[in-house]
Amino acid sequence: MCTPADSDDIIILSSDDDDDHKDDRDMSCLIVEVENVKEKDCVSSPSTLEEDLVVTFSRHADVLPHARYDCPIHPFTPTELETKMPVDSNQLICDQCFCYVCDKLASLCETWCVSGICHCNSHKRSAFWSNLRNHKLLGGLTAFNLTLSEMDSHLRQAATLLQQFRQELSALYSSYMKGEALKEYGLSQENQQGFIYNYSPVFEFVSSFLNQADQQDSRAAVIMSLGAAEDFIRHFHFSGGFIFASPMANVDTAKMMLLQRVIAFVQRQMVMANFTPDFINKLQDFCKKLHFPAELKNMRNSLCVRPWNDVLLVSVMKGQNVSGVRKDKGKKDVLAEQISVILLRTELLQRQHRYRELCRYLRVVQTDDIAQFQQIQDLIPYFMCMAGDFSSALTSLFPSVNAPASRFTPDLFLFYLKVFETATAPKLTPVSKPGKLCCPGAAWESIKDAVPLKRHELVRFALRAQGCCSAVYADSRCWTSLLTIVNKPCGSLTALPMPSLQFLQEARDVVKEILLDQKGSNMQIPRSLHEVYPDQALLLLVTEALSQRILDSVLYPILPVLNTFKDNSWAFKWLCESFSSSEEHLKRFFQGIAQERENIAMHPDCTDLPPAELQKS
Repeated sequence: MCTPADSDDIIILSSDDDDDHKDDRDMSCLIVEVENVKEKDCVSSPSTLEEDLVVTFSRHADVLPHARYDCPIHPFTPTELETKMPVDSNQLICDQCFCYVCDKLASLCETWCVSGICHCNSHKRSAFWSNLRNHKLLGGLTAFNLTLSEMDSHLRQAATLLQQFRQELSALYSSYMKGEALKEYGLSQENQQGFIYNYSPVFEFVSSFLNQADQQDSRAAVIMSLGAAEDFIRHFHFSGGFIFASPMANVDTAKMMLLQRVIAFVQRQMVMANFTPDFINKLQDFCKKLHFPAELKNMRNSLCVRPWNDVLLVSVMKGQNVSGVRKDKGKKDVLAEQISVILLRTELLQRQHRYRELCRYLRVVQTDDIAQFQQIQDLIPYFMCMAGDFSSALTSLFPSVNAPASRFTPDLFLFYLKVFETATAPKLTPVSKPGKLCCPGAAWESIKDAVPLKRHELVRFALRAQGCCSAVYADSRCWTSLLTIVNKPCGSLTALPMPSLQFLQEARDVVKEILLDQKGSNMQIPRSLHEVYPDQALLLLVTEALSQRILDSVLYPILPVLNTFKDNSWAFKWLCESFSSSEEHLKRFFQGIAQERENIAMHPDCTDLPPAELQKS
């Protein structure tokens, strides 16, 4: 029944899932097309018009495509498992009846009434027929336990490609097992017979298929890769023959390489792609069912990757859990992941600029590859810099134990010095080790929300780095860069004004005490020292540190270091006076300078010259 409406079509829907419906002739979807009817043909009697519901028109509906058990024309008799012959009139069909198993018109089903597998009896309320339908429509993907609702055009294409792959792989492997006669390689000798077994063609074919999988949609790609692994992992070496002289001619070696590639690819997709937790669980379950040989059993749990919405992982990244341990119903859950997964998460979070979450994760997560993980953790200060938090970056560089700054290279020190001084950083692809930060050709750009460190903070950072890293302390370039900063006035002047003689005399003892007592770890400049001459005080502090460095051992090359004093000759005099107490030290100092000047004379391309005050000396 229907009421008048503006539309010419009326759609009547019924639920397929209503198990309480007693009419076996229920219809999935019917469309009623209203014909043009004269108004007088639809006039109701006065008695009818008094009713709340008035019927103005009715006609039989056109039947849409439907499963056979939903046919409105031919009755259907459901049974749980009947395959020998049609039940009652189940074989009768209308033009719109579809086979439930084949998912195509019943008139095209080749086994509609075939004894032993009568599809005409199939219906959705039977576990047998539902499983048969799933197996039929999922094809080679049944082992992944996918549902039909998860199937899309990409996965259907993957199933087709995987089926073709398996057929061709079977033929190639059969050919490998037969081997090739020695005489085909010109190796046959009199009374010598044998065969050569070469797995290389199989390896190349599988590699080609994996290349093809890489180009597919992410879900289809992992299905194809794991499906291929399910087949080639069963291959074994044929004993008793000769192996072709090629790395991939050996089955065990080739399988190891192929499986490592598959696992690495699937791991990457599980982290990088937007897979649902349910889909990830199905991939993990499939991998656990693979028949790993003894030498590859350590890979069985390689796909145990937490989804991004894992409760423990989320709580750690949000800063709600700083231990990486969670108890759930008496069970202890520890955030421990493979180093390969940690690298993938580090890459993705960098691409998403989620630096704070990445730092929280790296501080807590555990792994078995300590050496490689140490390099990743040493990037935490860099990530804090990229988050615009220089204060936390400095704290991360100098913890009380195992300080990342202790593993500085001179280039890495210069990198951080420039970052802290300019609040800029190079535009880099995601990095996985500190050495990758030093990229000479990269363009530097401003860091969002970052503020350059003040000069005394820069000096404190540099002296602390020198104190805990011998490589930085010994390198001439590190001293040159630091002295360039402190020799440069903050204002528009080209040089720092010379302070009073009294200040210069009093400063020597003060800076020595600072360097001796504090060792740069918690450097505090007394107010009396930097109150009147703040910039000069910092210059004298670094100059005194330089004098101690020169007294420890030869600093080469020293001329670029001394050249930083060219606009502040009073500071250079102050440096020379540091050696006046020891004639031997002063003599060695000037001999080193003279030797370098001689080398420069022999190599005119060198443009570094000592300050005028030194030339006079």
